[in-house]
Amino acid sequence: MDGTEISGPQSGSSSEVLEILRTRPPQERADAARNREKVLAAAAALFADKGVEAVSMDAIATAAGVGKGTLFRRFGDKSGLAVALLDARERDLQERILSGPPPLGPSPEAGRPAATPADRLAAFVQAYLDYLFAHLDLVRMSETASPGARYRIGAYGFWHRHVAILLGEALPGEDAEVLSHAVLAVLAGESAAALKDRYGEERAKAALATTALALCPAT
Repeated sequence: MDGTEISGPQSGSSSEVLEILRTRPPQERADAARNREKVLAAAAALFADKGVEAVSMDAIATAAGVGKGTLFRRFGDKSGLAVALLDARERDLQERILSGPPPLGPSPEAGRPAATPADRLAAFVQAYLDYLFAHLDLVRMSETASPGARYRIGAYGFWHRHVAILLGEALPGEDAEVLSHAVLAVLAGESAAALKDRYGEERAKAALATTALALCPAT
């Protein structure tokens, strides 16, 4: 887990910290990049058609036209593929957090004041839930591949730092570091999937938003 302690108001360096933690496109040779895109396109098509759980790594390798050894060396297992498929979606949300308009982002629009930390927290919870439910099977797989997998995903460090910074500004003196983990625990893929299966997406999303926001300051 991210070990940097945060409490109280934060300086302008917060955006620099998030910039360091944001998900980056992979840097690789042109041939490796082409193979990566072939694998990801094949995996995305198979997952959409058959569901994540029903697709084997062998089927993905065959559909992509690459060797199984290449696939396993590059991605490890299906959870590695899930993380790779989520990269672009994560970068989009991170970009909106870093430089988008309020209340999710920090950049005020003409004639409109910047959002408060509490408003930005509420906007993040809603935006994250939209992202989560749009890619629920992939997020769930990436987070539950092994014990503690969720906390080792690079994007989790970004989400945690963003929430901790805003909580530190909104609730000076509170333990924003731990509170941030508590807020994100509510937004885990495993619990979201269980609630969706039992109650449907609309009720699940509303309940998770209410619970997560109960841990945040009132807007």
